[in-house]
Amino acid sequence: MKTEKIEAAYALAKERYAELGVDTDSAIQKLKAIPISLHCWQGDDVGGFESFGGELTGGIAVTGNYPGKARTPDELRSDAAKALSLIPGTHRFNLHASYLEAGGKTVDRDEIRPEHFEGWIQWAQSLGIGLDFNPTCFSHAKSADGFTLSHHDAGIRQFWIEHCKLSREIGAVMGERLGTPAVTNIWIPDGMKDTPIDYKAPRLRLQSALDEIFEKPLNPKHNLDAIEGKLFGLGSESYVVGSHEFYLGYAVKHDKLVCLDAGHYHPTETIVDKISAVMCHVDEILLHVSRGVRWDSDHVIILNDDLRAIAQELVRGDFLGRTHIGLDFFDASINRIAAWVIGVRAMIKALLLALLEPTETLRERELSGDYTYRLATLEDLKTLPFGAVWDEYCLQMNVPVASAWLGDVRQYESAVLSLRA
Repeated sequence: MKTEKIEAAYALAKERYAELGVDTDSAIQKLKAIPISLHCWQGDDVGGFESFGGELTGGIAVTGNYPGKARTPDELRSDAAKALSLIPGTHRFNLHASYLEAGGKTVDRDEIRPEHFEGWIQWAQSLGIGLDFNPTCFSHAKSADGFTLSHHDAGIRQFWIEHCKLSREIGAVMGERLGTPAVTNIWIPDGMKDTPIDYKAPRLRLQSALDEIFEKPLNPKHNLDAIEGKLFGLGSESYVVGSHEFYLGYAVKHDKLVCLDAGHYHPTETIVDKISAVMCHVDEILLHVSRGVRWDSDHVIILNDDLRAIAQELVRGDFLGRTHIGLDFFDASINRIAAWVIGVRAMIKALLLALLEPTETLRERELSGDYTYRLATLEDLKTLPFGAVWDEYCLQMNVPVASAWLGDVRQYESAVLSLRA
């Protein structure tokens, strides 16, 4: 699309939004300052680069066999850099501990060190982005029975405690080296397929394990601790030790970030109402944005009502400065780079739509009881020329407008991905 047409369309859109008191230029400037954390596991189907490998466990399942999956750290970095080049804004990259580089050596998870992620740190420095981090508490011999930090075996439990301690240290090194704190998020698969007799004991063990993991204070300028709950998973349909309620209580008591994952609740629940409720009691949150279809299936996110509602709550509640937004989906049935681009662009579009609301006016009218104006205005906003503002944002950020990015992905697929056996 020609630049002149984009700018002409934007000028008209700007006038339309101004009639409602919305400054589109200001919305674009605010959007430029919001980073989204891309998740490494979309690029290689949650495989990682450990020498001992193994099948995915912990209720994680990736479907599809689209050709061109990243097989090495360099391939994954190349693919991620291509995705980032097609997404407007400056963003982040989220690593799991299983994506270490150990030079072909076998390094178990209680032996990981910052030097095993030096390649990732240097790569992030070259792109001017931050990194986030996660201990990998699944797909390992010591998690085979479905328990890690809440395991009844003290030796196994200590193995995972050491892994999480080291993960925090690695996150802190990343944050210090890159000048932006890493969010180090702990998620464990612990739970039972059928109804347990003892709900209490595993949670007490988990509480004690977390206390030990977080015993050493780390500079929040370098590392931020987050804990992530879940409703159920494959193999833990009846009981999950680290439930939302458990982690919310722990986060409030110990000043940690609580992670809200869009797919970790009942199918009829959304995280929208939870955001303001949780924010009353914690300083910051981590969002894992995914799209569940009938269960926590982690589909590529799209610009649907659920995603728009999440973005609206972040803007309407003035929570953007207290929220770390990351994505959590994996789809091997389509081009993996395209999945990244589609998902992140959808998240940014949702945020832009929310920023283009006359929020203060709507809040004032609501307070005065003018619900008619609220409903009418929200309906009218649906037909305003949002697409022209989005195109202008992409133009300003020097990334392809509309679907032009897909041509770049196809070219990369032909030149790079197709050569991978």
